[in-house]
Amino acid sequence: MSDQENAASTTERKGNRLSKIVTRTGDAGTTGLGDGSRTTKDSLRIDAIGEVDELNSSLGLLLCEDLPARVRAALLDIQHDLFDLGGELCLPGMAIMQDAQVARLEELAEEFNRDLPMLKEFILPGGTRPAAVAHLCRTICRRAERSMVRLHHAEALPDAARRYINRLSDLLFILGRLLNRTGGRGDVLWQKGKNAT
Repeated sequence: MSDQENAASTTERKGNRLSKIVTRTGDAGTTGLGDGSRTTKDSLRIDAIGEVDELNSSLGLLLCEDLPARVRAALLDIQHDLFDLGGELCLPGMAIMQDAQVARLEELAEEFNRDLPMLKEFILPGGTRPAAVAHLCRTICRRAERSMVRLHHAEALPDAARRYINRLSDLLFILGRLLNRTGGRGDVLWQKGKNAT
């Protein structure tokens, strides 16, 4: 959940548009949640919201690349899902993410992985620029997942949200491989002990 989204829950609205972005309400180190309550900006919940926001922003960077149309459409749908997830995190006790969203990621993973060669070695995050950005998104996704797990230990989160973020990191790994192939490159294989001698 971005500062923009947090502002949406606490600032004046005119129709569906924000009429005020700078609120000064966070100057003391607290921020508003969607239910009207306030929490510290370093709380577990805000940490998770920020990680999901960073993930969504990194997907926006990936979408600046030249991508196959099917991948582009999938990533745009995922950005919308991540706004749903941010909304859920911003509203304690609310379940917004649905099993159908998780199932869609699983279907995409199967679709995009279908024609990739079997992976027998560990790979390095690189190759083409789009593949490298996909791997960067994957690592940010894993960090967002860790933040959500920490929050879940303190306050229970709905299952669909946690399963979604886990499936997304798997999908981003697959997309890294796929984008290397569509860019005319293969996987960048890790060579164990390459520089040890």
